[in-house]
Amino acid sequence: MRIQLSSKATHTISPYLYMQFLEPLGTADSSVDAAWDYLNNCWQPVFIEKYKQLAPPMLRFGGCFASYYHWKEAVGPRESRIPMLNLCWDGLYSNQVGTDEVISLCRESGSEPLFVVNMESDGRMHWAYPKPGMDRLGTAAEAAEWVDYCNNPDNALRRSHGIADPYNIRYWQIGNETSYDKRGFDAATTARKTKEFARAMREADPTIKLLAWSDSGWTSRICETAGEEIDYLAFHHHFNSGLRDSPLVGDKYRDDPGETWYHLMNAHRSLVECLDRMREEAAPYGKRLAMTEGHFSLHGHGGRNCCEVLSTWGAGVSYARCLNVIERNADILDIATMADFVGNRWQVNTLILPTPIRSGKAYFQPVGEIMRLFRHHIGTHAVKIDAPIGVDATASISADGNTLYVHLVNPNRTEAVRLEFFCDDAPVKGINAWFIAEDSMTEVSALNPNVFTPVSRSCEGCEFYLPPAGVAALEIPLCPAENNQ
Repeated sequence: MRIQLSSKATHTISPYLYMQFLEPLGTADSSVDAAWDYLNNCWQPVFIEKYKQLAPPMLRFGGCFASYYHWKEAVGPRESRIPMLNLCWDGLYSNQVGTDEVISLCRESGSEPLFVVNMESDGRMHWAYPKPGMDRLGTAAEAAEWVDYCNNPDNALRRSHGIADPYNIRYWQIGNETSYDKRGFDAATTARKTKEFARAMREADPTIKLLAWSDSGWTSRICETAGEEIDYLAFHHHFNSGLRDSPLVGDKYRDDPGETWYHLMNAHRSLVECLDRMREEAAPYGKRLAMTEGHFSLHGHGGRNCCEVLSTWGAGVSYARCLNVIERNADILDIATMADFVGNRWQVNTLILPTPIRSGKAYFQPVGEIMRLFRHHIGTHAVKIDAPIGVDATASISADGNTLYVHLVNPNRTEAVRLEFFCDDAPVKGINAWFIAEDSMTEVSALNPNVFTPVSRSCEGCEFYLPPAGVAALEIPLCPAENNQ
């Protein structure tokens, strides 16, 4: 089968399409607590090791947690920090990990931080005032003070905490999943509050980039009211196979591997529909898109997000198809993710940490291995690619025009594909490949933590064999005279 590539760039690809999302999840998943060393007041060394391997380009801190978060409780001396009830996820959060700790993590690998602010609890009064005497409502003034704390070189509070230099946080999200709860704000109120918060935050720092919640058909209302104040439209995508009678629940996925594979290979279609919808809604307003959460939403025996099918290689291939959908939309989509970040229980995590931390080995879930693979082998600009039916492929090129990158997925679980690569109608002269190929039902765990580690191979000429259920990242060197940039 022939794959035809162009060396002419079409549009830039944002570096933030492989973002990671960090949220304290209380008793639902240890998340932040599993990654933090409370004895030594630092991130766990094994977590930092894996974090550097992943090297996410952006790290988002927030989620539903943000809707009852007061940032001042988690800054300054540790003995003065104020624990809080984790109203969505249950349990008590110590606030030992706050602004400074998240920034220190980002600096370990050059990640761009993205903070979510408390927009009046998104109208959820049961979170704003959960019991008499408890006030978790976040105001525009509080959000603006957080921006000033982070970005003003002369902020007195930050300097009193012994931090002389500003953090210079560029990206901030106003509100989270506001449209998903009928007990919260409606679209009109959200638009009005977004404008109020945006103006207050920009007064603290006019250079920041702001994301506004715009899912559930709210885009026009948000843009017509607050469009001049915001830069990105934020939305989420949590999905199943999109088909009836899905076996992606509990351990039912083990009954019929073929049926499970069929459902996994269909799951990316809902993401296509989601992005098509958001693209259409955003078009009249010229806004960029930010999918600040995205992953399968499946129930297992342990409850929400705990279905172990997500530890199988079949899920990895499915996620690879989703990431290719994301890359195909990079002309309008600047921020995206396909996983939660870290924890010890949820199967939607990128990284699983053992609990206690010394009891086993940390490992990447299939989605983590795919995000790591694609994130480390991608260009700065998209190029056109013509691939045969039965091969899922995207392509990009380096800034200097000397290297093509191809992301390949074989959605056939039993048959390999022989591919020949041509650039501008000429056969390429060599291919460097990193690929993963396993039986679709192989599952990763602490007992086989490296089962999905990519294999590398260099090929002379233009041929590459993509194994059954294979996912590959290719780098194709071009001579300067062979590209048309």
